[in-house]
Amino acid sequence: MNTFSIAIHGGAGTLVKGMMTADLEAQYKSVLKAALDTGYAILENGGTSIDAVEKAVIILEDSHLFNAGKGAVFTADETHEMDASIMDGQSLNAGAVSLISGIKNPVSLAKDVMEKSEHVFLAGEGAMQFAKMNAYKIEDVSYFYDEFRHNQWLEIKDTDSFQLDHATKKDSKFGTVGAVACDQNGNIAAATSTGGMTNKKFGRVGDSPMIGAGNYANNKTCAISCTGSGEFFIRGVVAYDVACLIEHKEMSLEEAANEVIHKRILEIGGDGGLIAVDAKGNIAMPFNTEGMYRGSKSSNGAEEVLIYK
Repeated sequence: MNTFSIAIHGGAGTLVKGMMTADLEAQYKSVLKAALDTGYAILENGGTSIDAVEKAVIILEDSHLFNAGKGAVFTADETHEMDASIMDGQSLNAGAVSLISGIKNPVSLAKDVMEKSEHVFLAGEGAMQFAKMNAYKIEDVSYFYDEFRHNQWLEIKDTDSFQLDHATKKDSKFGTVGAVACDQNGNIAAATSTGGMTNKKFGRVGDSPMIGAGNYANNKTCAISCTGSGEFFIRGVVAYDVACLIEHKEMSLEEAANEVIHKRILEIGGDGGLIAVDAKGNIAMPFNTEGMYRGSKSSNGAEEVLIYK
């Protein structure tokens, strides 16, 4: 039987160590562990990597601690605009949604785009029409209200500033969540979901819903979910870049992931991290920020949930 494994992230960059209380750290780790265990149980029972990454991301979207789903940050108009994507490494099928509001679990809508439409990427009003056609409940805005997020927004509203989630600019937490998995059949998948940037304008979209930038999966190479300064991850086509280094330069998963995060993305001025898995169940989780909310679990017995380096 193939080694099966899963890795998850809740964003790169973290609350600066001084701002992180023991209680808050325990809360973060508890949700990360719940997401990890949920996805891993699916793999252990012979389920698919696609189901594992979707269900793991749902746990993170349902927590106010992470900038996705329930914890999505506020836009300049005091609304929420969420993005998500999912990709199946066996078939290269993918689904993505962007600029959606009121959807509790954007990752599930992305999966429905992949499985129930002829398209890959739906955005805005059209994505919302598709959601209503598929009987999605539109949550009341109060479901997404979080006092911490709202205060973040109040600090910079009516300015041209935007913020990549927590704290000061350089120690900000890039609020994205994601999961990658390899199932017992050696099929891999990736899913990513985000609430974007606090105070974002003009319908800004980051890398998270873009196949090849923030999310990618191909059984021949790897499955990747990214978190970081989205504009740079788009320019660097980061998720696909890792896959390319494996395919064309014959690098290992670890080598390729490190090359992109510790060299290539830094060279163009970006920062962040990613989680990666290959069809042999190997995992890599590099980041170039102070920390990255992350966890991994494998049938070879390895398991960890970490925040800082």
